Amino acid sequence: MEDILKVEKYDDSIIRIIMNDEKTGNSLSDKMISKISSTIQDISLDENIKVVIISSKGKIFCAGHNLVEISNARDNNDEGESYFRNLFHSCSNMMQSLINCPKPIIAEIDGVATAAGCQLVASCDLAIASIDSTFATPGVNIGLFCSTPMVSLSRNVKRKDAMKMLLTGDMIDSREAKRISLINDFFPSNELSSEVMNLAKKIAAKPTQTVKIGKLAFYKQSELSLADAYKYTSEVMTKNILNDNAKEGISSFLEKREPNWD
Repeated sequence: MEDILKVEKYDDSIIRIIMNDEKTGNSLSDKMISKISSTIQDISLDENIKVVIISSKGKIFCAGHNLVEISNARDNNDEGESYFRNLFHSCSNMMQSLINCPKPIIAEIDGVATAAGCQLVASCDLAIASIDSTFATPGVNIGLFCSTPMVSLSRNVKRKDAMKMLLTGDMIDSREAKRISLINDFFPSNELSSEVMNLAKKIAAKPTQTVKIGKLAFYKQSELSLADAYKYTSEVMTKNILNDNAKEGISSFLEKREPNWD
């Protein structure tokens, strides 16, 4: 049986995670959540990897939670309550691991991303889609409001745009997804992978330690008040400017030469 999650490495610095469970629409099953979580954990500790791409096989990028597993859990003695609690807890932890991973993560979407699949897109640092991709948080249509997907959606999309997606469950196309900042950009399907790789290579060429510092600070300051955010980022910049890469970067700029990153 083919593995539901594949990993491919490029130039030792860029890694692609491929969801490979077409028969379930690359759903976030118990196994898929576990595999993504452990893979991200390993990547976080690998100093050679600079950028992560999350993609999928098939016409569905990710259909969200596995509804067959959810339905089967209702036969448990507690009608599935403990299973559901563990499921949403583990999925939430997995989404947070994407934010906490020190490597920039790019979602490469070529197909449908719904419910927790849309949450996965919003949880990545960047998102690039094919022009024919579509997105939705349709839980309201089956009596299960997309409350956990709402967390990442509402932190990336303006409130009224997020509420419209959540309350209607309507599908939006890539143009609308870009307009509301759910994705960064879109391209024809046959150009998608090369465009994502170009972006990954551009980011990988930056000093790793600087990118790590910046990603951590970006998410932390966004949860602080304005005054606390400036206080925190001022301290971050003070520590950053003492870093060897900052010394080299400033020197190379003044000397009009290419930097030699450590």
